[in-house]
Amino acid sequence: MADKATPPAHPTEIPGSTVFLFDGQGHARKLTLDELVTADTSPPGAFTWVHLNRMNAKSLSWLKDCGIDLHVYEALTAEETRPRCTLHGDGVILNLRGINVNPGSEPEDMISIRLWIEDCDVVSLGRRPLSAVKDLVAAIEADRAPTSPGDLVSRLAMRLADRMDPTVSELNEQIDDIEEQVIDDIDDVSRPLLADIRRTAIVLRRYMFPQRDALSTLEIEDIDWLSARDRSRIREAAERMMRLGEELDAIRDRAQIVHDQVTDNRAERMNRQMLVLSIVAALFLPLGLLTGLLGINVGGIPGTNDPWAFAIVCGILVGVGGAQVWFFRKIGLF
Repeated sequence: MADKATPPAHPTEIPGSTVFLFDGQGHARKLTLDELVTADTSPPGAFTWVHLNRMNAKSLSWLKDCGIDLHVYEALTAEETRPRCTLHGDGVILNLRGINVNPGSEPEDMISIRLWIEDCDVVSLGRRPLSAVKDLVAAIEADRAPTSPGDLVSRLAMRLADRMDPTVSELNEQIDDIEEQVIDDIDDVSRPLLADIRRTAIVLRRYMFPQRDALSTLEIEDIDWLSARDRSRIREAAERMMRLGEELDAIRDRAQIVHDQVTDNRAERMNRQMLVLSIVAALFLPLGLLTGLLGINVGGIPGTNDPWAFAIVCGILVGVGGAQVWFFRKIGLF
């Protein structure tokens, strides 16, 4: 990162920034950005972590002032990016995504965190508060600090996976409930809820597999500040991303099957209703024809002066209706 011995010409304090100085022994001290300029990172194992809000213009100014590489700056400040891991010089550009659990937000609106990692410096940028970062900060403040940049990154990757697990489990429970409703032939299956489950699974899956690939790439790269323990935890995080991605695939497929079954059930009920209407129409069509013929206003209508003519016509209609019912049952119409 930049030369900390030369303070910037303007105040560097940025609201919402998080700065820690780690001693490499599991302890950390919280700093301000001004204090970071003169912080002593010479002891073996010491390193710093700076977390900034990407939407704050002062954060971008600080990045430029600290002399960060232009390629790294562009990667950290890009508008849209998918999870990836790229080696650049002696450092690593790592973009990850986490579940959005902020109040009033949708979980599938995943929050990105961009990191630039070197052997003694870690810089991260986020647009919105990320629960995994809060968990990591809480652990540091409880004196359970990472001992190296690799330890910090591996812990962050595990926290991201931990936060995703409940959301995927909730989707599984929701699709289980809908499947039970379909099995029980309950008519009021919520199609909007089913569509929302499918949409959430599709959007979440979009980031799971790229994130797995990014973590897998980081784990296999020849990086000095990654210990065997760090690689093991990163590999575990990648495998959890793989499992969550496969579960989302299953949820998406199950939701599609349930949707097809709900559609088939509704089509079957509609077909039964149409069959009843068709039978009723078929029964009354010839009867209506007979009564229509007898009701035309022309001469020669039989039985006009016979007092028993109406009863005879009613009997004929009943007989014709009975014959139709017998015929329809014989051909299996109902």
